Amino acid sequence: MNRKIFFSLLVGVSVIAETAFAQISGGIDDAMMQGIKNAYKNTSADKAIRNALNANSIQKLAVSADQKDVIDGYFSDRVYSRGVTDQKASGRCWLFTGLNVFRAKIIDKYKLPEFEFSQNYNFFYDQLEKANLFLQGVIDTRQKPMSDQMVEWLFKNPLSDGGQFTGVSDIIGKYGVVPKEVMNETFASNNTSQMASLLKLKLREYGLQLRELPVQTDMEDIKRIKTEMLGTVYRMLVLNLGEPPLEFTWTRRDINGKPVETKQYTPKSFYNEYIGKDLTNGYVMLMNDPTREYYKLYEIDYDRHMYDGYNWRYVNLPVEDIKKMAIASIKDSTAMYFSCDVTKFLNRDKGTLDLNNYDYESLMGTTFGMNKKQRVQSFASGSSHAMTLVAVDLDDSGNPIKWLLENSWGATNGYKGHLIMTDRWFDEYMFRLVVEKKYVPKKILNILSQTPVRLPAWDPMFAPEK
Repeated sequence: MNRKIFFSLLVGVSVIAETAFAQISGGIDDAMMQGIKNAYKNTSADKAIRNALNANSIQKLAVSADQKDVIDGYFSDRVYSRGVTDQKASGRCWLFTGLNVFRAKIIDKYKLPEFEFSQNYNFFYDQLEKANLFLQGVIDTRQKPMSDQMVEWLFKNPLSDGGQFTGVSDIIGKYGVVPKEVMNETFASNNTSQMASLLKLKLREYGLQLRELPVQTDMEDIKRIKTEMLGTVYRMLVLNLGEPPLEFTWTRRDINGKPVETKQYTPKSFYNEYIGKDLTNGYVMLMNDPTREYYKLYEIDYDRHMYDGYNWRYVNLPVEDIKKMAIASIKDSTAMYFSCDVTKFLNRDKGTLDLNNYDYESLMGTTFGMNKKQRVQSFASGSSHAMTLVAVDLDDSGNPIKWLLENSWGATNGYKGHLIMTDRWFDEYMFRLVVEKKYVPKKILNILSQTPVRLPAWDPMFAPEK
């Protein structure tokens, strides 16, 4: 080989190597590794913590010894209710929470010994409506490429058992409600994962079939095909959940269990008699999202439970404004739909949500200093679970000290089936509250007339609550 050519090749290889090295200079080199290792001093305290963590969970070791052992279960203002529900291994917290809001009213008004709506009944139609929402969404976007963001989102999210309050208002408003004993829980309703997996698999198959239809296919033919597909979904739901009743007989009893009245109902007539509210227009969803402008109306595109239902629409407010409405509602014996980032600083044994429950900083020897806005921006926090807000403890000046949440994890979980939330925790990890319009000040109601800021369905802040 010519010496000049060989030398040129060597130079070229060297330049390429240097360029490649420059491009990856952000990696961990030996000098950097030594600096990293120097952060660990291997002190006696370090060794003790390593030994403890070797056999115990971080959370167990981070329990703060300064916290009270006895939970103060006193609340100055409380909504009357009786009993605690259990969603078991399902993501239906949104449905349990919404129905528990109305459940508390019925128990108080009629002085019932106990009462529970059939979550399974409304869940059946929720799943059917979500299946139609997906299929119609595929039909509407079938001429877009599979790489389109909306198409991708549809196929990633054909169905779920999670949701939020618009699902409660839309599903209940359309299909009514029934008592629990009229359509009881099944294994599949209490354990939704296997049924959901098969439903999603079938819906994705159907979605691809709809996209493969010729462009010129008549819309009536498409509707007929979709109806046949939904027939299969309906059958799968019946096999797993049972078939929803069209009419039923129910006996109302007094506080002592004695029969008061026996009547025949349809799900809609039962709804009209025992709930009888305009759920779509009678409530306002409030949000505390410090990453977005306050006193503005927002709407999440395609975030609904029914194709012909309503998108999730909310007013974004400072947390202090939300607290005032919550207190007004509780003082008027009206429970509320409440959602939050429940796993943060949750002590399951004591049933408390308190920023002082765990001292992770002392255990790990560092700080965790992000505020609420920064946690949302960095995907470190967001709403994950819905519960029913039923009580508040106010000081002599009318300021909240702590709050009480009726959960849907069973009566033996937490504090008698409830969670006690400090006011500081409320500030940091509460996200959504749904209140009746009569508790909302006029200046906030006026915001509802704004043209909403439209946010995409895939916005990470708005994952379904489970």
